[in-house]
Amino acid sequence: MYDSVLVATDGSDTATAAVDHAITLASQFDVPLYGIVVLESRTEYDNAIVDPEEADRRRRQRAESVLADLEAAADGLALETTIRTGVPHEEILAYAAEQDADVIVIGSRGRSSFKGALLGSTVDAVVRQAARPVLVVDDN
Repeated sequence: MYDSVLVATDGSDTATAAVDHAITLASQFDVPLYGIVVLESRTEYDNAIVDPEEADRRRRQRAESVLADLEAAADGLALETTIRTGVPHEEILAYAAEQDADVIVIGSRGRSSFKGALLGSTVDAVVRQAARPVLVVDDN
């Protein structure tokens, strides 16, 4: 059914649930797993209070930590990970196309999404624009 699985994560609770689901899928089908974290490019800091280089360094460290957790959880699976900077849904879709992923697994809401929303804006855009199946996972 699937020859590869891509999971998009940001370390949020729903993303962690999506990672668990993606690992299960990849394991059951014995296929490679691809993991991506996207550093949002549209939220640049432009004031004198926050040093943009420090903010970027912290965001990259957080992304590296999230991917390290994915690598630890995916022990034994063929895994490739990447950190991209840009518009999240665009980067997720581009990486899925580059890797020819058969399915994208993503959490229903990310870190910055309004808790009451049915789907986060990134997830909504991925679902609407993807040229492959998208599995949306909630943490409930």
